[in-house]
This record gives sequence, C-alpha cells and structure tokens, in this order.
Amino acid sequence: MTSSDPSTQSSKLRLAVLLLAAGEGSRLGSHPKALLRRDDLTLLERISNAIQQFTPVECLVVTGFHAEAIESELLKINRALTYPMTAVRNSAPEKGQASSVRLGLESLQSEFDVLLVALSDQPEIGAQEIQELLEALSRCGNDEEVILPMVSGQRGNPVLFSKKAVLDILSIPEMVCRTYMDDHPEKVRAMSTNNRAFVVDVDTLADIQECKLSLS
Repeated sequence: MTSSDPSTQSSKLRLAVLLLAAGEGSRLGSHPKALLRRDDLTLLERISNAIQQFTPVECLVVTGFHAEAIESELLKINRALTYPMTAVRNSAPEKGQASSVRLGLESLQSEFDVLLVALSDQPEIGAQEIQELLEALSRCGNDEEVILPMVSGQRGNPVLFSKKAVLDILSIPEMVCRTYMDDHPEKVRAMSTNNRAFVVDVDTLADIQECKLSLS
C-alpha cells in the first residue's frame, strides 16, 4: 500500500467494513455478543456509530447463530445511520469464523481501497482505534498490504487489508485473512501500540463484568 500525509489519508481512502457477528456466544449461554450493552447501546450499535465518520462505501455484517435477533437490531440501528449496514447470513456458522470471513469477502460489492475486518465483541473499539489503523498506512512499505495491531506481542483486531490483499485472498479457494497473513508475513505491517482496546474482547460472564456490559 502506498499512502500520503496521514492527516488527509483517511478522508481520501474508500473504506469498506466487514463486521463479524455470526458466533454462538456459547460461553455466555448462547447469547449474541453483538447485542451486549453498554450505556444502553448494543456493541453492534457502538461500532456502527464509530464507523460513520469515515464515510464507508460499504458495511457488511455477517450473521449466523443469532441471525434473526442481530438482523432485527440492525434494522433499528440503520434508521439513524447515514451509511447503513447490510446483513449477510452465514447458513453454516458451525463451520467457524473462517467461513464467515470468506462469505463476507465474497459478498463485497463496492469499489474500495481498504477493508476493515472487525469483530462484534470488542467493546473498547471506536473511532479513535479505526483512525489509528488508517494513520498507520503512512508508514507502509510498497509491498505491505495489511495493518495488524500488536499489543505487547499479542495480535489484535480490527485489521486493515488493502484491496489488492482482498483480491489475492479471493483468488485462492477457501483462503481467509488469518491464513493469508501467516503465509505472507512480508505483506503485514505490525502496528505496535499500547492501546489495549485492540485486544479486549468478551467471551465469559467475567469479561462482561470487567467491561461493564449487560446482557440486556
């Protein structure tokens, strides 16, 4: 990826978003993590609101185990969004996150420059973190196609992929983002950061309490 002044970079990029919300939430008693709440907003609504200021050209939400509940929430959220989210339903979410990632990539319709692949269970991710990723583009070499946040050696999310990287992934049957990064480390720009928002997610009831979330 090539880039220019980081102060103007994000306004020039055509950003697409792929949000993964197909999981079962089995350790939460099969509760959809995207519908956990903080300050009376679902995590789905919080990330949707954060994305708006970047004028995305496309926003896809991959649903699965709790498709009807999440898609119903999406309809409510979209009424207040300038750039609405579109649901894509994974009919076989039991095949795991990789199947949702692949479905999402194959469902993209827009002309974009960079794709943000995000999880629906990261309560601390907001506009600041998305901006941090976009600004990292200014430090990319010509052969680097992925921005991966790293916090004290731990991989984080969301991750940015160039259009070229997405096309490369799609050109190989069943290839997904994580495998692509593992197979092509030279294309990955590790964005070292102290911002722990990139590695905070919700898997257990203890996580809900620690992140000050509620089930309803």
